[in-house]
Amino acid sequence: MTLKIVVFGATGLLGSSLVTFLNKNGNQVITIGRSSSNQHQCNILNQNEVDEVLINIDPDVILNLVALTDVDFCEKNPHKAFEINVNSSDQLYNGVGPHSEENVSLTNYYAFSKYAGELIANTVPSLILRTNFFGKSNCINRTSFSDWLYKNISDKNEIFLFDDVLFSPLSIQTLCENISSLISSEIVGIFNIGSNNGMSKADFAFLFANNLNLKNDNMKVISIADAKFIKTYRPKDMRLNLEKIETSMLISLPILADEITRVCKDYE
Repeated sequence: MTLKIVVFGATGLLGSSLVTFLNKNGNQVITIGRSSSNQHQCNILNQNEVDEVLINIDPDVILNLVALTDVDFCEKNPHKAFEINVNSSDQLYNGVGPHSEENVSLTNYYAFSKYAGELIANTVPSLILRTNFFGKSNCINRTSFSDWLYKNISDKNEIFLFDDVLFSPLSIQTLCENISSLISSEIVGIFNIGSNNGMSKADFAFLFANNLNLKNDNMKVISIADAKFIKTYRPKDMRLNLEKIETSMLISLPILADEITRVCKDYE
């Protein structure tokens, strides 16, 4: 069945890949945003404009990918963070993971703004995904964690990597595939979606570099506590418990090492 899908944030890091994927799968995708590259121009902070465009389009599905992701900026500008951030993230968790969906711990304004967005979305039947992702960006103005790693390792720039910050992201491609399946399933609720067997950001970087046969002489391992350039508190363990989504969708999400291997093919 062809679905009419409205996407807010279509020009962002995830949106630029997801829109292409959904179109290829036979959906009618309609993009909405401020820039002229969108099919419909709209200020998402203006409720009247949003209501008008959605009434005219009458979509089957609305995807909101809009996000202000600069954690330090959100900490300094909490009002702006709350205005914009109405989708979700693995930064809602703190303490020892992997974390289940009920284990929310808000430690900075970025996380608060994300959680506030969830509360709003939950006033109607919604699917809320808490996630993190990486992969080669299709967005001119945005780079992913793996883009940043590839450029700096290739350019032989010194980079500092945390051995005590753990996460379990998915590749952008795998995330797009699963979002498409979730839309078709019409499932609602709050779900973690990520990879199994998460690792530290330092281990991620070394495995990424090794897969691409890149020299790692410029990669320095440190604790986040020693990173003077970090201004805002960030949780150390953001690994996700995936039992709920795997059970509900009867799927097995990939392990992170395999996702790194998949993404590395795009950089070869």
